[in-house]
Amino acid sequence: MGPRLQMGGMYKRLKPHLLMTLAQIGYTLLYFITEASFNRGMNPHVYITYRHLVGGVVMLPFAYFLERTIRPKLTWALFLEIFVLSLLGVSLTLNMYFASLKYTSPAFVSSMVNTIASMTFVIAVLLKLEKLDVKSPRGMAKIVGTVVSLAGVTIMTLYKGAAIKNLWGAQLHTQGSVVHGRWLEGSTLTVVSCITWSIWYIMQAVTLKRYPAQLSLTTWMNFVGGAQSAVFTACIAHRPAEWTVGLDINLWSILYAGVVCSGLIIFIQLWCTEEKGPVFVTMFNPLSTILVAVLAYFVFGEKLYVGSIIGGVVVIIGLYLVLWGKEKDQDLDADSQKLPYSANSELKGAIDDSGGKGENFQGT
Repeated sequence: MGPRLQMGGMYKRLKPHLLMTLAQIGYTLLYFITEASFNRGMNPHVYITYRHLVGGVVMLPFAYFLERTIRPKLTWALFLEIFVLSLLGVSLTLNMYFASLKYTSPAFVSSMVNTIASMTFVIAVLLKLEKLDVKSPRGMAKIVGTVVSLAGVTIMTLYKGAAIKNLWGAQLHTQGSVVHGRWLEGSTLTVVSCITWSIWYIMQAVTLKRYPAQLSLTTWMNFVGGAQSAVFTACIAHRPAEWTVGLDINLWSILYAGVVCSGLIIFIQLWCTEEKGPVFVTMFNPLSTILVAVLAYFVFGEKLYVGSIIGGVVVIIGLYLVLWGKEKDQDLDADSQKLPYSANSELKGAIDDSGGKGENFQGT
C-alpha cells in the first residue's frame, strides 16, 4: 500500500509537467503540418478561422455536459472579458503568429516564442500573480532561470555557428524563396504576437478566478475568437477559392489544429494555469523549440547549427532553475497549509514576539 500511495503522490505531483510536455509535442507537430499547408497555398487567416470553429464544435459537447453544475452564469461583463481574452489569444495573436510563420521558418518562430516565458514572468511579478522573494534561493532560482532561458533563446536566434552535417542526407523538406522572402515583416509580426500572447497567459489566470470552468472557457474562446478572425479575414480574403478546402493537407492541418491544439491543448493549458500559474505554463515553450530543431534535422533534412544546440542546452538549464524555484514555493505553501490553526497562530505569535528576527522562524 505504501509504494502505491507513493506512486499516486508522484503522479499527482508530476501530472502538470507531463501534460505540458505532451502539449509541446502537439505544438511541435503543428509547426510542420501548418507550414506544409501554407506552402500549398492555404491562407493563414482562413486557417485560423476554420481551426477555431472546429475547436469550438469539438469542445462544445464536453463543456455542456461535464460542466453543467459548475459553470458560472455568463454576465455581460464576463462575456466582454472573454471577448478580450479571445482577441488576445486567438484572433489577433494567432493571425500575426501564423502570418509570420508563412514569411519566416518554423525554427525561427518556435525559438522566438520562448521569449513569452520571460515576458510573462515579469508581468506576473508586477501584478503580484507570481511570488518572488529575491532574498531566498527559490526567488533567485526563478530570476536566474528566466534570464538564462532568455539568453538561450537569444543564442538560438542570433548565433548560428557551423552547420552540422546531416548523416542521413535527407532532404525531404524544402522552403520556397517566395514564401520565406519577407523575413523582416515576418519577424516583426512574431515579436508583436509574443507580447500579446504573454498578456493572454496572464489574463487567463485572472479570468479563471471568475469563470473556473476550463472546458467552457476553451469553447467560448474558440467560438468568439473564430468569429473575430472570420470578420477580419472576410475583409482581406475576397476570393471564394481562398475559403475552399479540399481533401488534402489543408483539411488535415485544420482538423489537427482545431481538435488537438485549439481544443485539447488549450484545455490542458487552462488546467495547468489554474493549478500552477501562467509562468509555469509558458516555461515549457522551449521544449517545442528543441523538438522542432531535432525533428527538422533528423526527419526533414534541415540544417542544424551549433548555435541551436548551445542555445537549447542553455534554455533547458534555465527551465530547470525556474521549475525548481516554483516547486520549492509550492512545497512551502503546502507545508504551511498542513499546520493546524493553533500551530499557525502560535507560529505567528512567536514571530511577532521575536520581532521577526528569530532564526527558528525564518523562511526556508
